[in-house]
Amino acid sequence: MELYALQKSLPEIYEAGAKLVAISPEMPDFSLSTRKKNELTFDVLSDQGNKVAEQFGLVLELPEILRPIYMKMGIDIPKHNGDDQFRIPIPATYIIDTEGKIVYHFVDIDHTQRLEPADIVEVLKTI
Repeated sequence: MELYALQKSLPEIYEAGAKLVAISPEMPDFSLSTRKKNELTFDVLSDQGNKVAEQFGLVLELPEILRPIYMKMGIDIPKHNGDDQFRIPIPATYIIDTEGKIVYHFVDIDHTQRLEPADIVEVLKTI
C-alpha cells in the first residue's frame, strides 16, 4: 500500500527534482511481481539477505509467535526473501542529496508508521 501511495505522488516527487527508489529484501522475481501488481514506474531494488538494511541497523527478527500469523495471511517471508530467515527490514525513508549525503530520514520501529508521501514532497521542496 505504501509503494502504491508513493506511485501516486511520483509526479510531485519528480517535480521537486528527485528520484524515487524502493529497496526490498524480496527476491528479484517477487520485487518485479510487486512492481507489476502495483503498476509502479520507479525502481524496486532487491536487498537479498537484508545486507543493506543491516548496514543501516534496520533489520529485526520476526518473533516466533508472529510467524504462523504471517503465514496464515499468505506472507511467507523466507520464500519471498530466498532464505530460511524470518528477518524483516524496519521501514525507513531517506532523502539523499546529489552528493550522497543523507539530508533527511524517517525511521519508526512501528511498521504502521510511515512518512506520508505529501511529507516527502514538502521536505524535497525545502532542500
